[in-house]
Amino acid sequence: MAEPDRRALLIVNRNARNGGAVIDAALAVLRDAGWSLVEHPCSPGQTAAEVIRARAAEGFAAVILGGGDGTLNGAAPALMETGLPFGILPLGTANDLARSLDIPFDPVEAAHVIAGGVLRPIDLGEVNGRPFFNVASIGFSATLAKGLGREEKKRWGKLGYALAAFRLLRRVRRFTAWITHDGVTEQVKTIQVSVGNGRHYGGGMTVESSARPDDGKLDVYSLELDHWWRLLALLPYLRRGTQGQWHDVRAFPTTACEVRTRRPMPVNTDGELNAMTPARFRLLPKAVRVYVPSSNPSHGMPA
Repeated sequence: MAEPDRRALLIVNRNARNGGAVIDAALAVLRDAGWSLVEHPCSPGQTAAEVIRARAAEGFAAVILGGGDGTLNGAAPALMETGLPFGILPLGTANDLARSLDIPFDPVEAAHVIAGGVLRPIDLGEVNGRPFFNVASIGFSATLAKGLGREEKKRWGKLGYALAAFRLLRRVRRFTAWITHDGVTEQVKTIQVSVGNGRHYGGGMTVESSARPDDGKLDVYSLELDHWWRLLALLPYLRRGTQGQWHDVRAFPTTACEVRTRRPMPVNTDGELNAMTPARFRLLPKAVRVYVPSSNPSHGMPA
């Protein structure tokens, strides 16, 4: 029997796009490494954070989350409150946090990362009191997230994002926003304002070329394009995180900012629509700890 300090609370979204038999092989890796896994199936409407809060007093050493970025986002508040470290078994469509941390997308390989026991503290972003790992956006991507259903994501994966984006692209319109940061307020006409904490979002887009989830800053950019077709030309830069080189893209680092709009607009945080403008953002430095590959250049000490 595993020692008490090797007990982990396991929360798996078995309805995730890549859930299935492979998850059982990943769990076998963890058990072979000495972990005792206590799985808690989430009931309909129950978030991972609610489960973690309800069971945190049972003496778990870690939380292991199997799912996509939405599952991780749902767990973030309780991970921060309880201080429990967490491991990631990527089962989603985009798996952007795993990508940012160089965690393999194969759940079995990701289980070996957790078994390796190397912990790294990382930052969180926060918007209107809600934490996020990767990016929060207002405008185009929020509209895209609203129009892309869970079944469509599960069926088509990243292709579903591309198909939905193409349908939406020609209907995109600029909106007026006021961005306040570092003592200044700037009025902009934009199709999207994004505030990034991690490195990747949207299945491989890059917040900023040098961004890391533990770099102590938020990276903000505003796409102030006047024609929808210019977004197509911008795509290679968005993938590399060099969009700030364009004259009609406003980009800057900060640790706090506010975005206001004429009418309330939804905010897409890690693929979930759970906030509205006015949106107040801030950095939460070193807020949580996550298991990462031992070769990760900025990992912490082994657990």
